[in-house]
Amino acid sequence: MQDEKRRIRKESPDVVKVFEKTVKKKFNLYNSLFLNLPYGQMESIGTLIPILQQECKKGLDAGKNPQQILDAFFENQTGIRTEKEKIDFMFRVIQYVERQVVLFDSVEDAALPHIREMEQELSIRDFVRQLDHQNSLASVIDKLSDFSARIVFTAHPTQFYPISVLDIIRKLRALVMEDKIEQIDITLQQLGLTSLLNPDKPTPLDEARNIIYFLRNVYYEAVPEFYNDIKKTLNYPAFDNPGIIKMGFWPGGDRDGNPFVTAETTLAVADELRISLMKSYYADVKNLEFKLTFNGVEKHLMRLKDKIYKAMYDASVCPSFEEIFKPLKSVRKIVSENYNSLYIDEIDLLIDKVKIFKTHFATLDIRQNHNVHFNTVQEILRHEKIIDKSLDELTGEELTAILLHGDFWVNADNFDDPLTRDTILNIGQIKRIQDKNGEEGCNRYIISHSEDKFAVLFVFALLRWCGWQNGKIPMDIVPLFESVRGMENSTAIMEELYRLPEYRDHVDQRGNRQTMMLGFSDGTKDGGYLMANWSIFTTKENLSELSDRYRIRAIFFDGRGGPPARGGGKTHRFYAAQSEKIASHEIQLTIQGQTISSKYGTKEHFIYNCEQLVTANLYNRFFKIGIDEDSRKLIDRLAQISYDKYTELKNHEKFIPYLENRSTLRFYGATNIGSRPAKRGNFKKLKLSDLRAIPYVGSWSQLKQNVPGYFGIGTALEVFINEGKEEELKNLFNRVPFFKALLLNSMMSLSKCYFELTSYLSEDDEYGTFWKILFNEYHLSKELLLRISGYSILMEEEPVSRNSVRIREKIVLPLLVVQQYALQKIEQHSEFREIYEKIVIRSLYGNINASRNSA
Repeated sequence: MQDEKRRIRKESPDVVKVFEKTVKKKFNLYNSLFLNLPYGQMESIGTLIPILQQECKKGLDAGKNPQQILDAFFENQTGIRTEKEKIDFMFRVIQYVERQVVLFDSVEDAALPHIREMEQELSIRDFVRQLDHQNSLASVIDKLSDFSARIVFTAHPTQFYPISVLDIIRKLRALVMEDKIEQIDITLQQLGLTSLLNPDKPTPLDEARNIIYFLRNVYYEAVPEFYNDIKKTLNYPAFDNPGIIKMGFWPGGDRDGNPFVTAETTLAVADELRISLMKSYYADVKNLEFKLTFNGVEKHLMRLKDKIYKAMYDASVCPSFEEIFKPLKSVRKIVSENYNSLYIDEIDLLIDKVKIFKTHFATLDIRQNHNVHFNTVQEILRHEKIIDKSLDELTGEELTAILLHGDFWVNADNFDDPLTRDTILNIGQIKRIQDKNGEEGCNRYIISHSEDKFAVLFVFALLRWCGWQNGKIPMDIVPLFESVRGMENSTAIMEELYRLPEYRDHVDQRGNRQTMMLGFSDGTKDGGYLMANWSIFTTKENLSELSDRYRIRAIFFDGRGGPPARGGGKTHRFYAAQSEKIASHEIQLTIQGQTISSKYGTKEHFIYNCEQLVTANLYNRFFKIGIDEDSRKLIDRLAQISYDKYTELKNHEKFIPYLENRSTLRFYGATNIGSRPAKRGNFKKLKLSDLRAIPYVGSWSQLKQNVPGYFGIGTALEVFINEGKEEELKNLFNRVPFFKALLLNSMMSLSKCYFELTSYLSEDDEYGTFWKILFNEYHLSKELLLRISGYSILMEEEPVSRNSVRIREKIVLPLLVVQQYALQKIEQHSEFREIYEKIVIRSLYGNINASRNSA
């Protein structure tokens, strides 16, 4: 295949025109409808929003602070004079901006087919067509027959719309696609009168139901449609890999730092997943029953329908996979042999759905922190009289022997500590969940903060003691390496485990596969952008080589967030750029927050992004990408320099105080976005290690400073340029896809920065110097990234994304200025302090959604 054909992206010069026509112009048209949205007694507010946008941009560019800008706006553009009137106006501005964001999302989503057609991203069909000969096609079929992409939806708190609002958004998107202006007007009025916020903080079960909404309304149809598209593309009737796309699920199973996720919650979510799937199956079976009115068929469908109906309303009724699958196969046989294969495609579609979703819908992962397992094992061994107080009384060899061979039956009732009891109860009920939902319903246990072999062995022992005393353990035990130290030690940790015959037997029983999770979010928080990503890259290479030596198939599960600072950005570009040394049997990644709705929220989005994942893997496996030793040394040194710069920033005496006192960090916990606390533990003094990655990255995003997405890169590039190595950097950017992917994602972070918003802090007595450190690194990073890439503007190769970002930033600017105004008033101890705090909290939502991948 020629180099030109091997490009993963084929940019069309007309794509910007299509974006202008289908997104920008349509948005401006429908946005005018907002002028008449019913907002109480302030009827003129809609006409003031564009003026406020202009005044904010003009004022910030002139060096004015938010308080000066808004006070001048109130004085010159409105008749608003009292502080209460100003506060009411600002709340109305927030409401308008929130809904403008929803409208823009709907317009952009509706335009997706037109834009994708012009962008001409390389599809599976394109990939197959460009192959040189039939042998290559056979190789594609072989690779796809053994490949899966697992998309794991998390409960992380950046997606907050109630289901009623999701329904309105779905309706609005459909109306925009058909240009039904009158109905759009009515729907916008409905949206204007409907609260976008949860009245109460959601429970883990509420979060689960919000994601199940997408499972039922999007993925239930999208996954089988994508699977059928692949079968048609390959034109190979024997292709049978219904697991090519797998759904994973964390709400209700992820209890790391979330005290509200209990064993009872986990069981309830497992039931909710299964029952929701049964409702979807029931609708399809009922539809078939109306069409297949033939002798010999009706009885099969009636029995199946009755069985599924009972399972919809009685959580104790749990049909097995075979009980659903066999009747459908019998129906297919009868129709094929006796009734001219009438409606056979619809029968086959339902059979595919059952093969894909079985009885679980999505695999409910369990995740818990290693420290919890440490304390639980310690309590158990105390109870068994093996230790007096602490595990430190045992040598490593003694503890290992107990974990591998200790034969205990652990009863939660024997323990007083609530967390210990719940940990034991939860592990003990996994077997019950598997009995109800099938093994795939819950067969992965992820251990956060894995930094030694005992992270895995504690869970191995707990599974034996709490559920599987004899025989195989039908669970994948997945260590999560997320700190720089954890990644550095990961190869030694896994080799210790592989050398243990008992654990090696367990891996063999699990299909000779070992899944290992890498945490981008906490990795970046700990090591900075460049070091974290390079460490994860080299860690994958080392773990792949180690696993190959032990003849174990390494599977990598990437804990990725929305923004580049948390492993996000252009996902397919990231996977296409993996080196030939990294095992690529599967792609597994977390999808969370607004990324669920922005990248996987519609059938079209879902199929497109799944196809990009599969194509990226094919590209990577066909065209092995190597990185020569000289390039590795360059990246390694760049990463180290940037790490040192980022570490210096973290250690600055004003680092934590700046976040606490000049950002929105302290307000994240007050939002009704998610059930999980904003930080680990209950310590009064904030430590970076206790801070969750989402509020950490999100707070920088609200400031429009996006520090975790670039800090240290400018300094590292400057060191090399000063050493006369500019050409080496340019060659690295152009020749090494992984390095280019990193820098392009960093450019996305930089493009969303707007330091003018907080430039008033440069004069702050306490934080002025610190703000300048941030600004100088931003300016240096932007300047040097453009220099070595040869671009004239950031995101030059991505005109659609660049224009989308530009419009979104314009929409949200008044909201950001209002937020900063409120922060200034809080700092000045306004008598309305509590109300201004509410303004800050409310302003978080619109900015999060406008960015679509801000946290």
